[in-house]
Amino acid sequence: MTLNNGTTTSPGPSAGAARRPGYAGTLAAASAAVFVAQLANALPASLNGLFQQDLGTHGSQLTWITASFMIAVVVFEFTFGVLGDLFGRRRLIASGAALIVAGSIVSAVSPTVQWLWVGAALNGLGAGAMFPGSLTMIADVARSAMARARAIALWSGFLSAGAALSPLIGGAFAKVGSWRGSFLVLVALAFVSMVLSLALATESKAAEGRRLDVPGQITFAIGLILVLYAAVEGPAKGWGAPDIVGAFAVGAGFLTAFLLIERRAESPILNLSLLKDRAFAVGSVVAVIGMIAFLGACFATSMWLGPVQHQDPLRVALPFLLLQGPAFVLIPVVSRLLHRVSPNWLLTSGFGLMAVGSFLCARLDVTDRSLTPFVVPTLLIGIGFALAVSSITAVALNSVPGRLAGMASATTNMLRDLGFALGPVVVGAVALSHAGETFAAKLAGADLPPDQLGAATEIGRAAGPIAVNSLPPDAPGAAAQGIALDALGSGFSLAYTVCGVAAAVAAVVTVTGMAGIRAPRVLDTEHADHTAGQDPADRPQAPTTAPA
Repeated sequence: MTLNNGTTTSPGPSAGAARRPGYAGTLAAASAAVFVAQLANALPASLNGLFQQDLGTHGSQLTWITASFMIAVVVFEFTFGVLGDLFGRRRLIASGAALIVAGSIVSAVSPTVQWLWVGAALNGLGAGAMFPGSLTMIADVARSAMARARAIALWSGFLSAGAALSPLIGGAFAKVGSWRGSFLVLVALAFVSMVLSLALATESKAAEGRRLDVPGQITFAIGLILVLYAAVEGPAKGWGAPDIVGAFAVGAGFLTAFLLIERRAESPILNLSLLKDRAFAVGSVVAVIGMIAFLGACFATSMWLGPVQHQDPLRVALPFLLLQGPAFVLIPVVSRLLHRVSPNWLLTSGFGLMAVGSFLCARLDVTDRSLTPFVVPTLLIGIGFALAVSSITAVALNSVPGRLAGMASATTNMLRDLGFALGPVVVGAVALSHAGETFAAKLAGADLPPDQLGAATEIGRAAGPIAVNSLPPDAPGAAAQGIALDALGSGFSLAYTVCGVAAAVAAVVTVTGMAGIRAPRVLDTEHADHTAGQDPADRPQAPTTAPA
């Protein structure tokens, strides 16, 4: 076959061979699952302002709502990948949906922010099962590069659709009643996803050689939790506090032990040999760095519009539609690009757009409550994410043999979600640390009545400038709100800059690290062995390559 640009490719399998029986039902169930999982992830971000008002939260407590979700996802995603291989991915995502039902009920009735952490952690466990389970299911039923590209683009689109619609759901319920109602909607959607998975999806397994890696799971969990704890609490307690320094040191030790254990494990949850493939290794690195940039920008936007500017939740929804919506709207475009364009250029372009958008956000004026300045920057970030997230996933799955698709899926999901987990943590640490220092410096030289100055100083020391910024107009210390607002604007502008730098670094690593890598036109389908009764003669040919 000759493409419009004159490039000749080898003929791929027929349409029937490209898709296994149950392809449509499996794709529908997987799309619904990732939609619900990402909705559970993104919903709290649109409600941060309301959490602060109703539950009296401060900066790091808000960060912990998102962090609790993402820690649960990242810590157990490897193990969920093994469980899916052993017992079936359809059962795995149905179980994940059941966990989200439970977590959303806890969140809906939470009397304190600590209960929101519990609900978020349960939701994270559910999403941690649904992300790799759904992705591996569609990898198993899509047997050609084009079929898999379309499936991955659709999967990635529904992932972003969940995030895009979450502010609308949260804002709508905040208008007619309470933010608690939005979690009840999530309960209903998770139940529907569970039913769809059990009714429509084709079961798949890859149990050969797969066993639970208990030492690896324990060391990874302890190490990551300690490091993220130190990063979240560092701005409030001080980076030199003994428990913060100790958490970083001990956490790093456990993560080092995890890597040593995985090198010797008979059935590792992370097969380090995957990193010998250059495309997979580079994709893994930029997945973490790039997703730090993306979710960091999303978290900064939610904090800027919510607890900082106290905007209406429905107004918060507009920037999030632009941040997350393009990945859904551009599904047909991205699916074609994945099949025809080198991942080098897709990833580089995506990260480049994210960098430009983040740098533009860093120039916003915190005293300007208009949403117009957000339109171009958030749209650029959203389009960049649409190109990057599908490309990262495609590179990971297309770089490994089919028998390792489950591990590759779990690994790429974990690394992407590790970036998602680190994004809010990095943004919170940078923004709140800088804002606290700026607030203290400006407050010391402020011309305020002694009683107002004293109250603002004490509140700032206890809960940071974000608490001063949220005081009622007649409360002690409220006269310092303007100083607090400026300090927060400076802090989150710096955080946007950090996100831009991270995206730019990801672009540079991609364009240099993936130079010369060629994309497969037809996939290795060793995982066809897992379909009972299949004639080996019906399997597609081995991978071929065409010029990138």
